[in-house]
Amino acid sequence: MKKRKSLYHGHRFPAIVISCAVRWHFRFSLSLRDTEELLLERGVVVTYETIRCWCDKFGAEFAQRAKTARRKRGNTWHLDEMFVTRGAVSAVARGR
Repeated sequence: MKKRKSLYHGHRFPAIVISCAVRWHFRFSLSLRDTEELLLERGVVVTYETIRCWCDKFGAEFAQRAKTARRKRGNTWHLDEMFVTRGAVSAVARGR
């Protein structure tokens, strides 16, 4: 069986730099130049055009991984508190 190559194979920068740049760009809605500036503050010299290429190439893969990692909701919901009004009296009922 052939070993699958890394998603980042053939890129100049390490995988952690690429994933940080793409994550920051999408998660915090930063512009490409803002992301470039954040990386420059951390000592990584990269152009905004390179970040754009990374976002185009890896953005869909990151979104797919985030979607599959999201926890699935079940059919049962457990309520700890509920607000009860009886007549003019209101109270918070807490389950134990």
